[in-house]
Amino acid sequence: MACGSLLRRSVAMLLISASLSTCTTDALEPSARIDTSASVGAIRPLRGEPVSAAYPAQDMPMTAASAQQAQTLPMIDSEAASGGTTIAAAPAAVVPPEGVNMDAMLGVGAGKTVVGLAEEQSREIAEGTTSQPVVAGIGGEVHAIGGGQQMAMAAPVDTGYDPDLPPLSPEKLAEEERRKAQFLQQQQSVTMQPQTTGLERQVAFIPRAGNPLEEQDFTGQMPSSEIACRQRLKKLGVEFRDVARIAKGRSCGIDYPIELSGLAGDIDVKPAVKLNCEVTEAFAKWVKNELVPSSRARYLSGVKTIRPLGGYSCRTINSRRGNPMSEHARGNAIDVGKFVLRNGKEIDVRKPGFFAFREKGLLKAVRSDSCKYFNTVLGPGSDPQHKDHFHFDLRDRKSGYRHCD
Repeated sequence: MACGSLLRRSVAMLLISASLSTCTTDALEPSARIDTSASVGAIRPLRGEPVSAAYPAQDMPMTAASAQQAQTLPMIDSEAASGGTTIAAAPAAVVPPEGVNMDAMLGVGAGKTVVGLAEEQSREIAEGTTSQPVVAGIGGEVHAIGGGQQMAMAAPVDTGYDPDLPPLSPEKLAEEERRKAQFLQQQQSVTMQPQTTGLERQVAFIPRAGNPLEEQDFTGQMPSSEIACRQRLKKLGVEFRDVARIAKGRSCGIDYPIELSGLAGDIDVKPAVKLNCEVTEAFAKWVKNELVPSSRARYLSGVKTIRPLGGYSCRTINSRRGNPMSEHARGNAIDVGKFVLRNGKEIDVRKPGFFAFREKGLLKAVRSDSCKYFNTVLGPGSDPQHKDHFHFDLRDRKSGYRHCD
């Protein structure tokens, strides 16, 4: 058994040796195109040459033919590598020994130098010849220096003399000198004052908004229009007296109020009311020219007493919050609730009964005739707020419209 095993091992070794011997060295050796140095130096093109089946041995010296082939390998961008196209090489730039003269290349003559823009502006500012505005630091005042445009704060006054005009008289010369000295003094005062920013100058010219609660300017001296109005009241036979000024801010008040207590024809106004003079005059004319004749025509009796329900009152229209201020707030309106005739008949402004024909006629005349003297007339039927009185005022409307309802 042992002999058989050794025999089989020997046969196997022989078979392995035979198979290895069949692999020739020609298939494992590199091509002859690669040199025999330790590293690959160059690869020569085939150019139709047969490929060698094996590399030369490492210890074989390089032949002359192989060296020549290695030297004739083309460069990547050579004529041979580019397919025969010849590219002309640019001539090499020759730098002179003294260097490159940039000034001469820029056209600057000998002895001259090129000055940058920033350096040129700095020189102009330092010499005072710049024409551009200069800022003296961040947030500083903008001013101009040099011979450029001057940014003066005040318009210059021409103090020169025109040679084409005749010479000035001594008085005119003195006046010109005075104006020149005044102008120079103003410039000096402006220069000595602390500089302010443009925003501060703008704010200085913004008018302050008035406080509606502040009182208006009041001199205390009655103007001529108020004096003339009082003279007309006296001619109409109106009983009144001047009272102290009423001032409750800009929305309420009467600068020159009067207290009305009676009218022409011995007519009483009870209780007395405070009004302005203009509406008092209109009321007196209406009573004298319209109300008294209408009452005599219907009742054969004149008017004895007028009972007003209000004159001056600092409130809004209809006393509702958010409404505009009423004409009563300026004493420019009067409310009347009842007329008392001399025969004792009381005529209530409220809607009369069905058979009160004379009362209805008188109240209708009151509504229509009063619109000749007042700009606004309201009464029963106008709205719920005027169901028990007539409202008369002199509200000024730009359109000239008169509201009689």
